[in-house]
Amino acid sequence: MPDLRYPIGKFVAEPTITEAQRAACIDTIAATPGRIRAAVQGLTDAQLDTPYRDGGWTVRQVVHHVPDSHLNAYTRLRLTLTEDRPTIKPYDEAKWAELVDARTAPIAPSLQLLEAIHARWDSLWRALTPDDWSRTFVHPEHNKTFDLSWLVQMYAWHGPHHEAHITSLRQRMGWR
Repeated sequence: MPDLRYPIGKFVAEPTITEAQRAACIDTIAATPGRIRAAVQGLTDAQLDTPYRDGGWTVRQVVHHVPDSHLNAYTRLRLTLTEDRPTIKPYDEAKWAELVDARTAPIAPSLQLLEAIHARWDSLWRALTPDDWSRTFVHPEHNKTFDLSWLVQMYAWHGPHHEAHITSLRQRMGWR
């Protein structure tokens, strides 16, 4: 049986990527809002409140999580471009997913927020210079330094990862 936590596999970053690979990552990130919107199209509240796996978040929590995460990543990109090797602020995504808005709020505002974040994020990604890609930030949870090539790969994986949580649940449940 496949691991429902990682329907597209666990994230693995390439240590170095080409300009074409970075562009492909940016294109994938840019497509995320539309793909998440399509993944939840037509779902009822009961379906939105269904966990994508036993012990996992509901579809509603997943939808609210994606803009939460991407807003943090957008901020991390901006900090990395404007500060010398900043230490980013982690957040407890599991606790965020348990807040009342993530558990109960309509998903439309989060879909709109995701689109707005990505409109800004996309223009910033596409404006990076070759020197910008080597800029780094410190992630205290991992006790590691990452560059922007890692960040673009992470979020090119992150959107499809959560989209697949939703679409694989739809498929397993026979929801059309």
